[in-house]
Amino acid sequence: MFPITEQENSKTANIDQASTLDALRLINDEDKLVAAAVEKVLPDVARAVDEIVARLKDGGRLFYVGTGTSGRLGVLDASEIPPTYGVPYELVQGIIAGGYDALYKATEASEDNKEQGIADLKSRGVTEKDAVIAIAASGRTPYTIGAVEYARSIGAFTACIVCNPESAITKAVDVPIVPVVGPEAITGSTRMKSGTAQKLVLNMISTAAMIRLGYVKGNRMTNMKPANEKLKERSLRILMAETHLEEPGAEKLMSEAGNDLRVALVMHAAKLDSAAARETLERNEWVVERAVEQLSASK
Repeated sequence: MFPITEQENSKTANIDQASTLDALRLINDEDKLVAAAVEKVLPDVARAVDEIVARLKDGGRLFYVGTGTSGRLGVLDASEIPPTYGVPYELVQGIIAGGYDALYKATEASEDNKEQGIADLKSRGVTEKDAVIAIAASGRTPYTIGAVEYARSIGAFTACIVCNPESAITKAVDVPIVPVVGPEAITGSTRMKSGTAQKLVLNMISTAAMIRLGYVKGNRMTNMKPANEKLKERSLRILMAETHLEEPGAEKLMSEAGNDLRVALVMHAAKLDSAAARETLERNEWVVERAVEQLSASK
């Protein structure tokens, strides 16, 4: 029996004969199943997040590892965390079979190399303090299984995001996350529903982890890096919302803070200059609320 991710979908058996609009409706009907499948595994996602946060707080890192679409999704999620939450690029890393060339061209043969999965983790210096999330639609990719087996053997926390129940990779990790989305609209095209499910879970893992680490206040990104005009405007809006300053006052404060939102927030809350605010943030792992609380307690 083929994995469910490779089985044919009877509901789209004649999609090649459908009009463009009807074909899109068939695909959209299948996509509607994804969120429900993810909802069923939320307790497993929560378990993984709590384990990951414990390791990140203890100086560990989070690694995503996968091949093809799964690997690309991991690299994508990892790359978006530093600018969004102001953390070092080393904190969340994506590892893809075939290296970064595989981000824009297929390197399917690399998926079958179990030893390379192990070697790629070793090259990043993965230790027992880290967390490793394997991403694989079918759950049988040798590269990814090799990587996660190695990670678990050295004591790292391991989880997987896979869309095929009872697959080999679910037995190789501490916490399997298995949103079963069913056969794809196009047989075996796991970049579709399976990829969407993986993206949703990755969003949840990284976002919830950053919330738990203290880089979100309310629903605002207090640690984002204003690296372009759009992000500068967003930072200013966040600063205005958090401080209730009018735009001219917020702009002045941001300038005094060296265009660092984190510093500006602490400067305003604790009535400090830029240097003192930055020093306090450094002592508190750049968590704005923690820095403010420490300053309040010391008064």
